[in-house]
Amino acid sequence: MIKHIMNKNRLRWASRRGMLELDLILAPFVENVYDTLDQDDKLRFEVLLECEDQALFMWFMQREQPADVNMQRILQIIRESRQKS
Repeated sequence: MIKHIMNKNRLRWASRRGMLELDLILAPFVENVYDTLDQDDKLRFEVLLECEDQALFMWFMQREQPADVNMQRILQIIRESRQKS
């Protein structure tokens, strides 16, 4: 994965979604966990933010699973971080 990492302000903005449920998952992750990720996982998170809200909602509610293993990995990291908080 070769891509430039977004700065924190852009990540905060990109994490604000059209659904409150997603805001409550993504915003705390950016504030509390994102900085601890390795570069590949940071890039995975940025790619995740490019997905549509409806897909994200279905994935976070575990009603569907993304086909991409990279998306599966970052979703698992986000889910685990929510269980620790």
